[in-house]
Amino acid sequence: MEAALTVVFGLIIGSFLNVVIHRLPLGENVVFPPSHCPRCRADIPFYHNIPLLSYLVLRGGCHSCHERISLRYPLIEAFCAFSFWLTLQHFGLSLHAAFTAAFICLLITLAFIDLEHMILPDELTLGGAALFFVYSFFNPTVGQLEAILSGLGVALLFAGFFFFYLKVRKLEGLGFGDVKMVLLMGLFLGLNRLVVAIFLASLSGLLVGVVLIIWKKKNLKYALPFGPFLSLGSYIALFWGPDILAWVGSLWRLA
Repeated sequence: MEAALTVVFGLIIGSFLNVVIHRLPLGENVVFPPSHCPRCRADIPFYHNIPLLSYLVLRGGCHSCHERISLRYPLIEAFCAFSFWLTLQHFGLSLHAAFTAAFICLLITLAFIDLEHMILPDELTLGGAALFFVYSFFNPTVGQLEAILSGLGVALLFAGFFFFYLKVRKLEGLGFGDVKMVLLMGLFLGLNRLVVAIFLASLSGLLVGVVLIIWKKKNLKYALPFGPFLSLGSYIALFWGPDILAWVGSLWRLA
């Protein structure tokens, strides 16, 4: 029953995240007006706004104008539900599970906003950092000092990269939103998981960049949002970071 309710709650929250992803970058209110079709502006009645189910019943189209609805919407709903279930399996019904779910929601929202608009809104990065700073007093997995030093330390390191690249190349090698994002990551993940997250983000970003250069004929000046990779690295590190570090340590001992 707990797992079923967690999945249902995850679907509902995932539906709300879709609204935030669409409206926040446009400066719109994320609560009012009610959900509506972006093309014909018709309001979406509650019985056509049931996560996953409505998408299937309506065959992926608006009930009024039949404009196609992006597959992103049901995928985010399903992924959020899965993530909430995974959080329950790892941390049970606890305060830490609730804050873990909030962290995951921020990762999902930031990843898709950055992917579409190339921005990481302060409302999410700095707001999340403030939330997890307060939670650092209660976090059972990361000490308060470690959380603060991890967040500030890596944020300062990223800021150094930002200003150095801007000074030398006259270009932004990183967005300053990435600096704020690693701050909130460090405040929640702590040092060990943060190291894993940044390594995985850098590796996955490098691989995608190489693919784009080779197959899509992009050059080294192509702007690739880093937020989705930071979110991916954080997500993996959140659940499996200690296992990854233990595996790397075993390889180091064998070498």
